Amino acid sequence: MGLWMPAATRATEAQPQTANSAEAVQWLQRLGPAMNMTSYRGVFVYGRGQQVHSMQVAHRYNGSMVEERLVIQDGGSGEIVRRDMEVVCVLPARDTVTLDSIIPSGPLADSFSDQLLPATLWYQAQMLGEGRVAGYAVVKIALNANDPYRYSYRLWLEKDTGLLVKSQTRNADDQILEHFQFTSLDITDDIADSELQIATANKHQTSTFSLESGSPATELVTRLQGWSLDWLPAGFEPAATPRSDKRQVIAFSDGLAAFSVFVEDIASLDMPTGASRIGATTVYLRPVQSDGRQVLISVVGEVPPITARKVAESVRFDGATVDSSSGDSANVDNGTSSLIERQGASR
Repeated sequence: MGLWMPAATRATEAQPQTANSAEAVQWLQRLGPAMNMTSYRGVFVYGRGQQVHSMQVAHRYNGSMVEERLVIQDGGSGEIVRRDMEVVCVLPARDTVTLDSIIPSGPLADSFSDQLLPATLWYQAQMLGEGRVAGYAVVKIALNANDPYRYSYRLWLEKDTGLLVKSQTRNADDQILEHFQFTSLDITDDIADSELQIATANKHQTSTFSLESGSPATELVTRLQGWSLDWLPAGFEPAATPRSDKRQVIAFSDGLAAFSVFVEDIASLDMPTGASRIGATTVYLRPVQSDGRQVLISVVGEVPPITARKVAESVRFDGATVDSSSGDSANVDNGTSSLIERQGASR
């Protein structure tokens, strides 16, 4: 279920904690391993903005490899199968559903990270009590952002395994931007091979790609190829980088949130500039003129618009003067959905 960007996170130095927050951190330490090593089947709903999707999932851990199959339950038929680091996507004809639109972001996007979530430094962790989700007893945890550059989260973890069974992504005004919840769930080791095999007939659109581990920070400069970032929000480290033949791209994660920076040559600077958001996903476009080149800088990820803007505006080209386009930011929404869709399959 959140297969697609294992974050290059690291344990961080803990701040002084109350007993309540210490207990919450102990639960968070179970989250990454639980998402990998718990076998289960079920159906979940995932909402982003006005979009809501239902997905069937089967997930199996055999001691050395994760296998998972997601099947779209509404709209066009389609499925996604993962075996270890290889992902096969079979999506409907006419792109009626895109990979990015059905894969939850936030905690689910990084659920295969086995590192300690950095809750004690970049988020304030708090226990909010107990309850039930899909028939299982759960604990509820708040992760409140310590700065305006990331969102806050509510997580519901199954008490026996630590499996994430419900989550909410919230902005600074406590509005729910995205939500995920199992409506039915069976935590079991009895997952048959047939539940993990592609079954979609008339495969209109099939894509196969491999997930890559995050590159070490020491390799970051060599991958930028003539440009650099003057600013990053605290706590964001180089993470798994999506492949792109036509664009330079780097990705960052703080262990919960993630964003990517794309730099590509374009034919014209006559295009929108500014930010747009769908659910918790922000897209910020910045066309610039750099040493005779026309370049589009795009920041895409599960961060507030202020974060995407500051990152995009911090891009510097080595030894070049950069002139930003004065494009119409009011019209940036016109191309945002397609941009998210184009980049979704590479996340």
